[in-house]
Amino acid sequence: MEKIILFDGDCHFCDASVQFIIKRDPKGRFKFASLQSESGIKLLKQHQIPTHMDSFLYIDGDKWYSKSTAALKVAKHLRGCVKLSYPLIIVPRLIRDFFYNIISKNRYKWFGKKDHCTIPTQNVRKRFL
Repeated sequence: MEKIILFDGDCHFCDASVQFIIKRDPKGRFKFASLQSESGIKLLKQHQIPTHMDSFLYIDGDKWYSKSTAALKVAKHLRGCVKLSYPLIIVPRLIRDFFYNIISKNRYKWFGKKDHCTIPTQNVRKRFL
């Protein structure tokens, strides 16, 4: 079952998050696609995800998750202390997403917008769709 992360390819914070995940996923379980890419747009349609979604999305087989739920479900599979954040899933989604939305709405202002894509190493490139 494929595990795919869709992210905002224009956002420095989102790019840093992808790099964070790659470093903590040595088995290469996760594949990545930018929301703006041809693959990302195709996946949104294929999984019937509303096209207005501009948050971190996680597709696990035929299910998809967004915002804080997506982040926590991904964290559960990563190496290191970050997996200890998964129990936060018991906090009501409304509360978790309140904090997620604050970061999401300010991500360009706080972290900037990218002018160009990060070029992944040959080893990592195969994980991008």
